[in-house]
Amino acid sequence: MIFASDNWAGVHPAIAANLSEHSGGFSVAYSEGALDNAVYDRFSELFEREVAVFFVATGTAANTLALSAYNKPGGIAFTHREAHLVADECGAFGYISGGSRLHGVDGALGKMDLAALEQALARFTPDSVHGGRAMAVSLTQSTEIGTLYSLEEIAAIAALAKRHGLPLHMDGARFANALAALDVSPADMTWKRGVDAISFGGTKNGCWCAEAVVMFDLERAKELAFMRMRAGQLFSKSRFVAAQFEAYLRDGLWLRTARHSNAMAVALAGAMEKSGAARLAWRPQANEVFAIMKKADAERLRTAGAAFHQWPAPHGFTGAVAPDEALFRFVTSFATTAGDVERLGALLG
Repeated sequence: MIFASDNWAGVHPAIAANLSEHSGGFSVAYSEGALDNAVYDRFSELFEREVAVFFVATGTAANTLALSAYNKPGGIAFTHREAHLVADECGAFGYISGGSRLHGVDGALGKMDLAALEQALARFTPDSVHGGRAMAVSLTQSTEIGTLYSLEEIAAIAALAKRHGLPLHMDGARFANALAALDVSPADMTWKRGVDAISFGGTKNGCWCAEAVVMFDLERAKELAFMRMRAGQLFSKSRFVAAQFEAYLRDGLWLRTARHSNAMAVALAGAMEKSGAARLAWRPQANEVFAIMKKADAERLRTAGAAFHQWPAPHGFTGAVAPDEALFRFVTSFATTAGDVERLGALLG
């Protein structure tokens, strides 16, 4: 009963098989092989336009490099105050960008509030050398707490960013889960709504180690090639990342795995409600379930072999948590089974 993180899951068998298939022989190195180029073409097909794709090892590398492509002296990137960029990347953006910084924006349940973003942007005027300069806006889809921006919300944030002459980046570590939940196309959730670059995640959804920066601005992408090299993210044997993405994107595997993990989250939420021993903090929208339970019950589940994490209450959460209770996060994955969910529900009940 592993619900600690989708990062704890292994590799989907189809992806493992494709890695093995491409393990022998020779291939042009440094992202220039035939398989690499075939996967780049697949991404362009997926997004319904030509895109530039840069393989990297981690979501942190993808986020920091994508934003750093728009770097400028005194640069400031705006994102939710509890985004992964802010809370979980150890200042990587400042390190990679050479000193630019993040500005946290308020918003309930993981999503930036449009008015709060407007207010934050207004604090930094382009001609003032003292406060720094706005350089980009970043949103997370799905968010750190499993909520989703609607297409209309993405478009509104993009429009605000464009009024300020700023690009919009999307942290898509769980891009597939969001896409499956909204049931829209990759193009509809990104560039058609004003997104300029995304961090395209694969690791959480069945890959071994496969993330990518996808740039819709091909001219800006030319600089990113040099930045990736300097950041130590240009793999010599890049075909092994390409092999993962080839299998991941083949015949809709990536969306099937995402739909499965989302469905397991819905089932888990239902099992919790049925048990009477846990109550949902908010309704899950992707593959993360947040529930309030007694600490004693949480310890009982852990003793029985369940893995999950206690979680701080996010900004804008108005639910009541008693002294003997806490908020806990449960994450489902492509490897979560109905049996896992049933066993946890039985233990709770």
